[in-house]
Amino acid sequence: MLWCALYLPDLPLQVFTRGRSESAPLAVLDGHPRRRIVAADPAAMACGVEPGLGRASALAIAPELCLVDRAPSLEHAALIDIASWAGRFTPAVSLDPPNTVLLEVEACLRLFGGLAPLGRQITRQIEELGFHARLAFAQTALAARWLARFGTGDDVGKPLAERLDRLPLRALAEGTPVGSDNLDLLTGTGHATLGEVRRLPRHGLARRHAQAVTDAIDRAYGHVPDPRSWFSPPERYLSRLPLPTPSGQADTLLFATRRLLAGLAGWLDARQAGVERFTLVLEFERNSQVPETSVEIVLGVLSRDMVRCQLLAREHLNRLPLPAAVDALRLAADLPCPLAPSAGELFEGDDEHRGDAGLLVATLRARLGDQAVRCLTPHPDHRPEKAWRWIEPPVPGPVHTRSTPIPLPPSPRPLWLLPEPRAIPAPQPWSLLAGPERIESGWWDGPEATVGRDYFVARTQDGCLAWVFRERGAPHGWYLHGYFA
Repeated sequence: MLWCALYLPDLPLQVFTRGRSESAPLAVLDGHPRRRIVAADPAAMACGVEPGLGRASALAIAPELCLVDRAPSLEHAALIDIASWAGRFTPAVSLDPPNTVLLEVEACLRLFGGLAPLGRQITRQIEELGFHARLAFAQTALAARWLARFGTGDDVGKPLAERLDRLPLRALAEGTPVGSDNLDLLTGTGHATLGEVRRLPRHGLARRHAQAVTDAIDRAYGHVPDPRSWFSPPERYLSRLPLPTPSGQADTLLFATRRLLAGLAGWLDARQAGVERFTLVLEFERNSQVPETSVEIVLGVLSRDMVRCQLLAREHLNRLPLPAAVDALRLAADLPCPLAPSAGELFEGDDEHRGDAGLLVATLRARLGDQAVRCLTPHPDHRPEKAWRWIEPPVPGPVHTRSTPIPLPPSPRPLWLLPEPRAIPAPQPWSLLAGPERIESGWWDGPEATVGRDYFVARTQDGCLAWVFRERGAPHGWYLHGYFA
């Protein structure tokens, strides 16, 4: 087996910084009763704010510092988001709280072109998700975690024992029951690396209640099995991204939306599926007393193309009135459907979306509103003016066979019907080219619609083909109803 560990340093900070593009100083405060800094971004560190400082001291050093409370629920949700996203690389994903996700990647190396290309793809795509992670590959899960936390990551080709022996002693406490008393015992005997501890007599460690140390070393070095529970991604995608400071700028909201869409892309890739729509929810400031706003974004086609999703999300956000500053965003999607990979062409161009009618309709609806875009559909009625209906633009999907197909008319119908038939003089007999076709009116629509009509194809004086009819009842008037060309 070959494991890849994604270690996220300063995860309490990253859950807040992933949703912003500016570089204002930001730090995370731990809970009560002692309010101390647990993580700070580079801008705050440059001002002198470091982990361990009290709240008052940090504000005295940097008055412009933005302070947020640590959110363990967001940290756990971030690990779930990363694990769901990591399914695009391998189905064998395991959570290793509080700040690590493990991937078993041996079976997928050939798909991604080897170890180095796979590592580059993971690093690049997790940055699109808004996180910074340190990667390490090893033959055991615990070793991969230790190397990601304390190793250099550039010695993959060396034997595992040689790589682990150089790690510092404090690696033993990462993801294991090894406590501070065990580390104090080993430090007191003058040992500083795992290699030195590995060569100690085991019975001596057991007598000093340090059995957890030998168990951890055996798991990391591969001497005993280290089973892991596999992560099962949720059936419905739901992700929330809080903003460090409330904002009403469309660019800031779009930046945060791109972070959420990157997670949705990984969740869909893992299923080899697409969605027809997703929902973006805007949460406003708590003191504004404004209810949250939900925006349903219709893609116009079954897709997992994030460029398409970002384009339509931008159209919606640009025209959406904001009653207050946005405090957080949520993205929800469900009902994923299997999506076959797109077929490549021998000569591929850069016009990927050319001729995409679904994208055009979705963009128009996002820009003009849902009620401004309608489609025509045939309706089973023998009367020409009743033979169509306005409908919502359909979302492409599985094609269902109509149980009762609409019968075709016995003679051609004009493409252009007038809104109302227009009275005309009686045409000359030689101008009538075809007909008559008798169409009875609908007696069920009232007494004013009980008069039948005899339709003809006629040529007008300017050479156009027209559709005209003569009423069967008195006064037997002639009317123009449409044009063929």
